[in-house]
Amino acid sequence: MKAVSMVDITQKPDILRIAEAEGTIRLKASTIRAIKEGRISKGNVFAVAELSAINAVKKTPENVFLAHPIPITNVDVKLEVDEEQSQIKSRVKVTAFAKTGVELEALAGVMASLLNIFDMCKYLEKTEDGQYDVACIKDIRVVSKQKGG
Repeated sequence: MKAVSMVDITQKPDILRIAEAEGTIRLKASTIRAIKEGRISKGNVFAVAELSAINAVKKTPENVFLAHPIPITNVDVKLEVDEEQSQIKSRVKVTAFAKTGVELEALAGVMASLLNIFDMCKYLEKTEDGQYDVACIKDIRVVSKQKGG
């Protein structure tokens, strides 16, 4: 069995790296309304989701053991409410000048933002027996990646 190790990127040049990831959380229509109207007991869902995404991007190597620490130059978080589908989409774009890509960081940001939305709203999502029949985090993926240029 092979020992675990990081990939050696010593000889690679620092170049522009951009990655964008997205994912969604489905919630009850009443929960979506409560978020939009600022009636969530823990506070501003969008502010917490944005800050948690940024923090997760910066801390990716702490949670993905073989990821390299990357000097992040920008994180852009967009949260979009889709009332028709009763969901919120999180889209995180990460930029760096580095030897390796920032896809993991973008994915980590999306996941953290969606987990924090779930945490802040779960009390509205529970059924009488404590289950979550509607709340669902889904479709987390890298939507674009740019290297150089």
